[in-house]
Amino acid sequence: MESVREEHKPPSSITRPLKVPAKLLMGPGPTNAHPRVRKACSQPLLSTIHPEFHAIMDEIQGGLKYLFQTSNPLTFLLDGGGHAAMEASFVNMVEPGDRVLVLENGVWGQRAREVAEKCGGVVTSLMRPIGEVFTVEEIELGLKTHSPCVLFLCHGETSSGVLHPLEGIGDLCHKHGCLFMVDAVASLGAVPFLMDKWGIDIAYSGSHKVLSCPPGVSPISFGPRARAKLASRKTKVASFYFDLNWLMKCWAVDGATRIYHHTASVTTFYAVRESLSLLAQQGLEASWSKHRRNAELLWEGLERLGLELLVEDKALRLPTVTTVLVPHGVDWKEVVTHLMGTYSVEIAGGLGPAAGKVWRIGLLGNNSAPKNVSSVLKALHGGLKHCQRHLKASL
Repeated sequence: MESVREEHKPPSSITRPLKVPAKLLMGPGPTNAHPRVRKACSQPLLSTIHPEFHAIMDEIQGGLKYLFQTSNPLTFLLDGGGHAAMEASFVNMVEPGDRVLVLENGVWGQRAREVAEKCGGVVTSLMRPIGEVFTVEEIELGLKTHSPCVLFLCHGETSSGVLHPLEGIGDLCHKHGCLFMVDAVASLGAVPFLMDKWGIDIAYSGSHKVLSCPPGVSPISFGPRARAKLASRKTKVASFYFDLNWLMKCWAVDGATRIYHHTASVTTFYAVRESLSLLAQQGLEASWSKHRRNAELLWEGLERLGLELLVEDKALRLPTVTTVLVPHGVDWKEVVTHLMGTYSVEIAGGLGPAAGKVWRIGLLGNNSAPKNVSSVLKALHGGLKHCQRHLKASL
């Protein structure tokens, strides 16, 4: 009989029950979940072929249509995080040789460019510095010059804290025979997002942002123009897992007979269903107002601390993720470490071009509340005082 080798035995710590410390997650995500969402995750497991689970999938689809403000039948929950949703969008919409135009003003534009290139797209990026947005005139010139089949834009750029205006862009894209793809990972549910009215053809988000669920699944929606592009492909979708031709049957879109494609993230589906229930009870307009109101509380408090924000124009600030300029001489990482060690409060450093230059503070979904604004301001004030004492001692 074979025996376990000594060097392959389990660590002693894994034999004990799991204990996770409580922390206030005030970074760009994930965020603390509502008690009802946490309770939903502990419900009994179902198989993905059970009719009771199919009923949950149907409820999720209805809730997501409300969230996106769309009538698109191909609206569902993708198994995979925000990057998976980005990749699923491009791999279905872009064939080798297709032209793609990316509006790049932060990390997510950079990632979109790379994903589109991996799908064989011929990609052109229009560039703006972090903290800035594109004008309608710049976008239309790009469409005229490059004749793309897909235009990508990140609605809420978490690396810079910018909320990019969307109105009018969809009409421009359709005028030039182009699909409009929007990354709404950090914005959906927190600010107005009207997919059908604004002519958005492809949009996706993430479970761990405004929905305040565990990471790992992504709301996603494809409009009629996007479905027409899928139907007219000359090549097969270069992915089995993300192939919409399979997924639309998995979700019984247009009355199709439901098929097995993969085993879904059952408990995370429960969480999203419960979060959508909470959102429906609250109302989208109330959620939009809540996020704006609490963001303004945070902005005012940061200004009282003598801090400056990267995005000067309030109308262009993302209410879910605020970027705060790190004062000269302050070690950003020391402050972040002090907040976690002393207050069990998380904020994040910069990402991409903003790395080392900003802190990012999140007010996402369940965590967008006045008490959490007060907690993070108190912790940040303490962190700054701690860092300044260290700075003076070293001089």
